[in-house]
Amino acid sequence: MRILGIGRALPAQAVSNAQLEQLLDTSDEWIRTRTGIRERRIMREETVTGLALGAAREALADAGLHGRDLDMIIATTALGDDLFPSIACLVQQELEADCPCVDLHAACTGFIYALDTADAYIKSGKARNVLIISAEGLSRVSDWTDRGTCVLFGDGAGAAVVGLGEGLLSIRLAAQTGRALLYSAAPAQSCPFTPQNGDGAWGIRMQGQEVFRFAVSSSARDLQAAADMAGLSIADADWVLLHQANMRILQSVRQRLGIDAARMPTNIHRLGNTSSASVPMLLYDLYHSGLLQPGHILALSAFGAGMTSGACLIRWDKPAPLNLRAPAETLFFA
Repeated sequence: MRILGIGRALPAQAVSNAQLEQLLDTSDEWIRTRTGIRERRIMREETVTGLALGAAREALADAGLHGRDLDMIIATTALGDDLFPSIACLVQQELEADCPCVDLHAACTGFIYALDTADAYIKSGKARNVLIISAEGLSRVSDWTDRGTCVLFGDGAGAAVVGLGEGLLSIRLAAQTGRALLYSAAPAQSCPFTPQNGDGAWGIRMQGQEVFRFAVSSSARDLQAAADMAGLSIADADWVLLHQANMRILQSVRQRLGIDAARMPTNIHRLGNTSSASVPMLLYDLYHSGLLQPGHILALSAFGAGMTSGACLIRWDKPAPLNLRAPAETLFFA
């Protein structure tokens, strides 16, 4: 497969660290030095489905395609606006597409899992054009009294249209059970015939140090494995795009693999951790900065609750868009 088009959608509301100082026992310095985050986008009037649709429309326009050209829609999310129907089905209706639709849940690794799924459908001949949408609204499930987690997350959506081609050089997916490290419990149920055995915890719960260790080790391992599968080295990648979870994680992976900081763009300072939307939105920023050129090799890596992880190498073949929407100065290099 190859990537045909990229899109993104963000809530209008930006919430700065200074604003969080009014709500929590925290400070801008505490957040910046531990995470690299200065602000994040938080939904006000927007919905996860609306963000997904906005990103999807932009990706289709970038690919020069319409909804009727799609053979499948895959959406990745931790939590849509509804438990059902899926975001993919709701977006299909608005795009006037006529194809199978499914939501995929692999936490923050969702976009890379979806790339692998789309590639399998394309290789099998069951699909030619697949729309992948990663849309997240983690502000709705964050515990806004817990300064250790709520300051990390933001909302947004990234999308990619993929089609037949030779862009995907390699991909590796992995998972190992580790619920206690990072989870958000389902809300209590009201069925009178079912004992309520939940732990009563609401919001995102995380063992920060354990997640840090998992993230660094899995990202370094997966990137190296993907490079080996492609017959390349990490040094051959023009750009290394990691899930934007925490600046310390990004810097640790970079140092472990010896990656030049100039090849590792980040946008965590502006957007925070947007779960599965993180990698496609970073790809969008790099694409719209004008820095990404045909022939460049991209290394993508993500890790998340589950615990899931994955990495892939992609050869890019699209020229930079005529109207750049994310100037290079909006990116920071880890």
